[in-house]
Amino acid sequence: MYAPKIKRFLDIVCAGLLLVPCTPIILLTMLVSCCVQRSFRVFFIQTRLGYRNRPFKIIKLRTMSNETDGDGQLLPDEDRATAFGQFLRRTSLDELPQLINVLKGDMSLVGPRPFTPEDCARYGTPEQLAIRHSIRPGLTGLAQIHGRNAIDFGQRIRYDLFYVAHVSFPLDCGIFFRTANVVLE
Repeated sequence: MYAPKIKRFLDIVCAGLLLVPCTPIILLTMLVSCCVQRSFRVFFIQTRLGYRNRPFKIIKLRTMSNETDGDGQLLPDEDRATAFGQFLRRTSLDELPQLINVLKGDMSLVGPRPFTPEDCARYGTPEQLAIRHSIRPGLTGLAQIHGRNAIDFGQRIRYDLFYVAHVSFPLDCGIFFRTANVVLE
């Protein structure tokens, strides 16, 4: 049986071990980001809903500038995205600081990706969302290895519900290692 305590223990050990080689990459990425965006604000922190529907602050590397128009409104995403930011997203390097979220207990290495409160209000039924939030959200999940952003929210939720119903150590290992292949493609 793949008990939640065993999954949590493995998350802490693996995230801690992954942070060792990832820290220099994160620091280098932060330095380049400071230069490219001419700002020391290198982290993007956003509220997401996690385990038992609790809000938490997800940590990512910033991939867009904070440029505004004459009225002080943020420019559209496509106008604020930098080439370096697009590279970070394509390679998923912007996600590395979420290892801290895993260590804090906000997230797991594998599980449904956490939605924003706005996305939760728009997608899925209350019953589906309750099932999704019955486990910790993940750094990666079934939806990420089956299309990532190319699939719609309905399909993401179907993958998430399947994962929650079948969570196991072999499934987690398969998703984790397939994620590496997807990112490296």
